[in-house]
Amino acid sequence: MKYHISAFFLGFLLDLILGDPHCFPHPIRLIGYLIEKLEKWLRKKPDSRDEKKEIKKGILLVLIVLVITAAVTSIAAIGAYYINPYLGVAVETIMTYQILATKSLRTESMKVYKSLKEEGLEEARKAVSMIVGRDTTVLDEEGVTKAAIETVAENTSDGVIAPMLYTALGGPVLGFLYKAVNTMDSMVGYKNDKYLYFGRAAAKLDDVVNFVPARISAYLMILASFLGGKNYNGKQAYGIYKRDNRKHASPNSAQTESVCAGALGLQLAGDASYFGKVVKKPYIGDALRKVEYEDIKRVNHLMYLTAGISEILCLILMIVFTYLIEGM
Repeated sequence: MKYHISAFFLGFLLDLILGDPHCFPHPIRLIGYLIEKLEKWLRKKPDSRDEKKEIKKGILLVLIVLVITAAVTSIAAIGAYYINPYLGVAVETIMTYQILATKSLRTESMKVYKSLKEEGLEEARKAVSMIVGRDTTVLDEEGVTKAAIETVAENTSDGVIAPMLYTALGGPVLGFLYKAVNTMDSMVGYKNDKYLYFGRAAAKLDDVVNFVPARISAYLMILASFLGGKNYNGKQAYGIYKRDNRKHASPNSAQTESVCAGALGLQLAGDASYFGKVVKKPYIGDALRKVEYEDIKRVNHLMYLTAGISEILCLILMIVFTYLIEGM
């Protein structure tokens, strides 16, 4: 357990320092490649009208991806510890680092900030298109800014806190299983003609595995809002969270987004265009002031505070658990 605690802490530090260098082959990209190849194999003759067949193919995709992910990560982690405990810590540290996305989320969203501040709307649209799934060519400056803020707020749970919690609970194997589910949802979990049935299993499973972490993330972000200084309103963050945390088609996506809206005094969400179709969405938060590109920096600071609080609490709980087990 002490090795796991050390790797958990060191992996978090590596994530804060290195982020996700594009020149370095990332396991999540390999999982994405696996999903892409399996989809092509399973849907050689796709028939979106045959609901049962498409759902079965989607379930098979989920099972294959999870089994392969569990097998590969288990062999890597257990094999390293079998050879040498210190090698095991090193491998688990790298795996933990690859599971988290704290710095990369900040880096990609700050590209939007830099474009808005220095390069203009067209460059900002290109930058934000790299981190959102909606159509960005129709967005004005406020729309681009809101899209970046919403992405950081939502992914504080999906990309940082949830994988951190699963890794603390079950090591990098469980952490990568979570990331595999999240990646499948992001690739095939759309409610459109192509993926309505095929992607249903991935989307539903993602809702299940994120249900508790999303709510933990929200309360951690509320705490961060109280500790973050004058740019954040903790009381307001809690109030908007209680009012608006269900204002999304997904049971989880509005959890941290509503906290962020309240903390910053902004109105987020609303209608958005996906694949050329406008999707009606309710607003989250109150428009107490106008959205500005400096809010991208503010939401990143809030995300970092939330991640730090989560890391500290996880470490404390892991140390206490270890002490209790060793004392028995």
